[in-house]
Amino acid sequence: MGETKLFVITGGPGVGKTTLLKALERKGFCVVSEDARKIIQEQMKTNGNGLPWKDKSFYAELMFTASLESYQLIVNETSEGTVFFDRGLLDTICYMKMENISIPEQISYLVNANPYNKKVFILPPWEEIYETDNERKQTWKEAVYTFEKMKQTYLEYGYEVIEVPKNTIDNRCEFVLSHIR
Repeated sequence: MGETKLFVITGGPGVGKTTLLKALERKGFCVVSEDARKIIQEQMKTNGNGLPWKDKSFYAELMFTASLESYQLIVNETSEGTVFFDRGLLDTICYMKMENISIPEQISYLVNANPYNKKVFILPPWEEIYETDNERKQTWKEAVYTFEKMKQTYLEYGYEVIEVPKNTIDNRCEFVLSHIR
């Protein structure tokens, strides 16, 4: 772990991950969008049960499968260059821990068999920019708790968690890039 150029940008909901990733993409980097929002949108459209407010275990299964497929697609298609992921496989592990869903041995194995760079960028809770919407229903308190658990999960799996300061998007972008050069 650590040699790969596959970087995770994570954190609780509504902390500016997508905005940061779009800025990195504008700078020419490959960015992999998160799967959770897409899953929620699709499940809502089809009246499916794979939603965090319906069937949390099924939602976690859908999320992990989609994240693993995204990871493997990038690994198979991208031989060089830096890639930023909007959340990683461990985000699903964190969700499962938070919801007291048992984590199958196979999922733990797959997480370890598909590593990212050892440096993981985490964005802290930022109340001034936090908003809820149709897919993001967590309260501010839940968002803070998610950040704490996310940080703990990545540390438990041996990653170096680097907190991205609350700042302008340009400064946040430069902060991340200064740590991967």
